[in-house]
Amino acid sequence: MFTDIEKVVKIDDYTVKVVLKRVNASIMTNLALFTVNMVSPTNAEKWGADVFKHPVGTGPFKFVEWVKDGHITLEVNDNYWRERPKLDRLIFKVIPDPSARLMALEVGEVHGIEYPDPAHFERIRANQDLKLLTEPGMNIGYMAMNTGYGYKDANGNGVRDSDEPWVKTPGYFEPLTKKEVRQAINYAIDKKSIVDDLYMGTAIVAKNGMPPFMLGYNDDVEDYAYDPEKSKRLLAEAGYPDGFEVTLYVMPVSRPYMFDPPKIGEAIQSYLAAVGITVKFYQVDWGTYLQETERGNHQMCLLGWTDDNGDPDNFMNVLYGANATSLGTAGNYGFYNDEGAQFLISQALQTYDVEERAQYYRIVQQMIHEAAPFVYLAHSNQNVVFRKNVEGYVLHPTSRKFFYPVWIE
Repeated sequence: MFTDIEKVVKIDDYTVKVVLKRVNASIMTNLALFTVNMVSPTNAEKWGADVFKHPVGTGPFKFVEWVKDGHITLEVNDNYWRERPKLDRLIFKVIPDPSARLMALEVGEVHGIEYPDPAHFERIRANQDLKLLTEPGMNIGYMAMNTGYGYKDANGNGVRDSDEPWVKTPGYFEPLTKKEVRQAINYAIDKKSIVDDLYMGTAIVAKNGMPPFMLGYNDDVEDYAYDPEKSKRLLAEAGYPDGFEVTLYVMPVSRPYMFDPPKIGEAIQSYLAAVGITVKFYQVDWGTYLQETERGNHQMCLLGWTDDNGDPDNFMNVLYGANATSLGTAGNYGFYNDEGAQFLISQALQTYDVEERAQYYRIVQQMIHEAAPFVYLAHSNQNVVFRKNVEGYVLHPTSRKFFYPVWIE
């Protein structure tokens, strides 16, 4: 994302110049990311690798404490450069179970919750003390199938260099290295039923790896229909007439693109069982889950993505580029390592012609569809519920949470 930056030169105390190695059409949106926020060098030097535990900045709230798996507390920054925030304190509380989250909201233990269970929406709408905010999400929820090969990014430059060979991932599983098997799995899963019955109208079925409103979305891609018989034929042609046993990593937490991963996992398990594939679940804590999938330990995994900046490169390069298959830091969890696709994705970054960029992305989406390293499940709505007396909160397309200006009546 930032490997095209050659250097940053200080002009004066309030101005810097960013010098690029080559054209990068997404650089301005990338520079707006929260990951590019300026940090205090004094604070960074003081805390070193633990600086993320001691954040400081110029925002409307100040960090007070972080209790892992418990809560994060912020308090008002009276020296904020704009008007003083209307809230004196913010507490972000961890409640993993969606039913428990809703109950805490109903009894007034908390003022708002994220990722409500769609099965609770009628209950929420019937409660005059609550209000449901919803908007289309800029996301994708999917099941990734480990196609078997990544690389070790020895110099940490985020690009697979010629002296960095393809190596088997730790989760290498021969059936999933075959395109026909991955296509068979796509045909075996009834995505519409998953969206209708589990997402319950809070998502649309996905056929590509980014939402339909993104630049370069390829609506001409013909999605895999739900066709168990075709799935069985493809499995037999690939050498697996009796199916096989495979392990699916199931997320332990709700995410914007998948509010209840275990339910989604159970549905996938059932559909694949119908074509002879036995699915075993694997679950660990969220931090370990991400570490293991980034290393490529999984055979299949449930994951997804919420776009950071509204640029298609933040989907295509981050999730589907061959450069993103580095073992230990992978963002491409299908380990789809087509270098031709990566070339086109890179070319899209090197032109400011919007239609030319869009055409590159359309071609790559068709290539990914044919290779089938993912089962694209859904593009979810953003859903947040507040007590009725909470005012001023606005949903953000990236799912980031902003509480300035928010107030309680």
